[in-house]
Amino acid sequence: MRDITEIIIHCSATREGQHIDAATIDKWHKERGWKGIGYHYVVLLDGIIEYGRPVKDIGAHCKSHNSKSIGICYIGGVEQDGVTPKDTRTCEQKEALKLLIRVLKLLHPDAEVYGHRDFSSKACPSFDAKTEYQGIGSKENL
Repeated sequence: MRDITEIIIHCSATREGQHIDAATIDKWHKERGWKGIGYHYVVLLDGIIEYGRPVKDIGAHCKSHNSKSIGICYIGGVEQDGVTPKDTRTCEQKEALKLLIRVLKLLHPDAEVYGHRDFSSKACPSFDAKTEYQGIGSKENL
């Protein structure tokens, strides 16, 4: 098993309310010449969590951090104009993200949660994931 020290949250950078899924992202990433979807999990608008790349495989989601991280992508992240960053998470996505992070922290207790923006000049995931998810997985928050 890989030594996971980071859980990195991303957004798909798609318009608020626009439905896409892991298969769509897989197609996009293959079109970029990658072997397939770079994220390990994708959280749909309704909160359903889809599998992306197997966790045993190194992701392709955050340069210089892929070998030690798990990548999670929620669908959305920009306003209807398709450009302006916005936290578009639905209530269902927020709950699903918390649940997924809690489970991943049980499996990888030393992993810290970050947003892609903590390692890049991008706005992704369009909210402060590091602050919002701080403490998830600690004994008092299980």
